[in-house]
Amino acid sequence: MKYWIDFTALALLYAFVFFRKWKIKGKDILLVNTLMYLYLSFVLYFTLMPVITAIPFVLNHPYTPMNMVPFIDVLKGRGDFFRQIILNVIMTMPFGFLFPLTRNGTAGFGRTVLSCFLMSLTIEVLQPLLNGTRSSDITDLITNVIGAMLGYVFYIIFKPVTYRILDYLKSKS
Repeated sequence: MKYWIDFTALALLYAFVFFRKWKIKGKDILLVNTLMYLYLSFVLYFTLMPVITAIPFVLNHPYTPMNMVPFIDVLKGRGDFFRQIILNVIMTMPFGFLFPLTRNGTAGFGRTVLSCFLMSLTIEVLQPLLNGTRSSDITDLITNVIGAMLGYVFYIIFKPVTYRILDYLKSKS
């Protein structure tokens, strides 16, 4: 139930704010921005949700500071570290691909990586605040940035095809 409150809020925000704004700009803008919105909604689901129902309890548990030793789980053989690293890289690859598209190709490699870094840092800082059982880790931040870098490489590789598709959609608007 807690997740449905967040998803309902995200759906209403999309329907009454973003959809209208993006639709008038054309099908290409609507498609790219909607894909980014859906992607970010899933990132929220896997990293921070439930958010709205957690807000009243933010101060009801101790805040655990971020682990600042990179790859300590790997070094100490704790948990399923390999899976976590791969999932963190995969999770932010769409960001590296979609972010430049939402900026009409004006976001270069540095701006894309910096934006992903800031998004990841925000998530890592908020995780222990919203949920006392979650922790934040510098390894997650590093692997998320690597994922955005790889996503940007895919953006460069598939840029000609992607923009042909978007131009086609624009001509149908």
